[in-house]
Amino acid sequence: MVNQLYYGDNLEVLRKYIKDESVDLCYIDPPFNSKRNYNQIYNNIGKEDKAQAQAFIDTWEWDDHAIKGLSEITSNYHGLFTQQCIALINGLSNVLGTGSLLAYLVSMTLRITEIHRVLKPTGSFYLHCDPTASHYLKLVLDAVFCSQGGEFRNEIVWCYTAPTNTRENFPKKHDIIFRYTKSNSYKFNFEDISIPYSDETVARTNRGAGNKGLYKSKNPEHKHINRLKPNGKIPEDWWTIPRLQGNSAERLGYPTQKPEALLERIIKASSNENDIVLDAYCGCGTTVAVAQNLNRQWIGIDITYQSISLVLKRLEDSFGKGVLDTIKLHGIPKDIESARALANKQDDRTRKEFEKWAILTYTNNRGIINTKKGSDQGVDGIVYFYGDKGEQEKIILQVKSGKVKSGDIRDLVGTMTLENASIAIFITLENPTKDMLKTAKSAGFYQNKLMPHSCDKIQIVTVQDIIENKQRLTMTLAYEVLKSAEKQKEVKASQIELDI
Repeated sequence: MVNQLYYGDNLEVLRKYIKDESVDLCYIDPPFNSKRNYNQIYNNIGKEDKAQAQAFIDTWEWDDHAIKGLSEITSNYHGLFTQQCIALINGLSNVLGTGSLLAYLVSMTLRITEIHRVLKPTGSFYLHCDPTASHYLKLVLDAVFCSQGGEFRNEIVWCYTAPTNTRENFPKKHDIIFRYTKSNSYKFNFEDISIPYSDETVARTNRGAGNKGLYKSKNPEHKHINRLKPNGKIPEDWWTIPRLQGNSAERLGYPTQKPEALLERIIKASSNENDIVLDAYCGCGTTVAVAQNLNRQWIGIDITYQSISLVLKRLEDSFGKGVLDTIKLHGIPKDIESARALANKQDDRTRKEFEKWAILTYTNNRGIINTKKGSDQGVDGIVYFYGDKGEQEKIILQVKSGKVKSGDIRDLVGTMTLENASIAIFITLENPTKDMLKTAKSAGFYQNKLMPHSCDKIQIVTVQDIIENKQRLTMTLAYEVLKSAEKQKEVKASQIELDI
């Protein structure tokens, strides 16, 4: 199988493209619904959940998506849902009412059900969450997995340290990872994840062995000694893997990035080489990068193009440009029609995805997306470059998918002045008018000593140029949006495949 990277809603991708019983291991690290005040969990006001983080969607409210999802569960859409699952969601509806928490649990139930479907009978599932809603998610997992012959295996507590500001509570310094298997026949490679015994354990065991050696005692009273293997012990269900800090060499700048060591343990424990690993919320790509490094096949899915662009850049930095030619990309616009379809999506969750795709593609994943709510003041993205004396200068980017006119360019001139920008780039889905081109030219030229030639202060770039002519921003920028990942190993190139 060619490694697969999907840009889109993971529920739609799972239902349309991932076959029954085709995945060996699935790990997901979905949004935790953690913006809410825990004390108001039963009030279900939901207003505090509407904040949207920069690089992923963590918004849950009772809207048309939630209503449709609840209807699919309670009506047993396509016979996918167990009776236990239907009864659970009905019961939670009565307890919680219709609000942000129920919307979150409905969303997760839909996706967990699909993940169960695509897992092989020997497959394993790890769900990463935190105590905000872990108790509810455990009920959902039991209703989906245990009612169909699966088993709950572990509640893993990932313990970590981080700076603390609170003096009112015990600091929250752990996440929860639930481990389930689809059946009683599953992979657990304990020798691949063994950790060294503590010095105290080794010394105590040596004393108990009567100096006969750690692994040589035949004394029936020392049977436990014979089970101590030279490569160490199986980790307990509490893991003290360090959390990534701001100065970590591994850190890429993604807000919810998890350490590779965490995923290495999970992938090594529950899969073998060439097995298929799925991450349906792949974020900045830790799961797929570790799977790539451990010679697993993988499938990644994310709903935001920012994440897709970060995954591609991370893989390229870690494994060389050849790795991108070994991936089949789905959902990324490859022609004007598919770009127009992305621009015309009505889903509020993907309202700005066309802008993100256009900016990140044109800037080779180096642009900074404006994620401010409400009016963006005519700025959809920013990049910085070096001026004559090495100082940072700004380029602003604006994206338009509808009808365009010369007044748009005049407005952009004013925005450029307000933003103190040296250059403005206007990306348009429709072809620019002659008046637009004339107005852009009248803004004049920009030149500095580091540039081989001058350029227009206002540049108009069409989506057709981006897709068909591969037009890209080629200036040397002041810094990268995402820190480069450490090089792992080179991957030889093969033919890349694009699918929309």
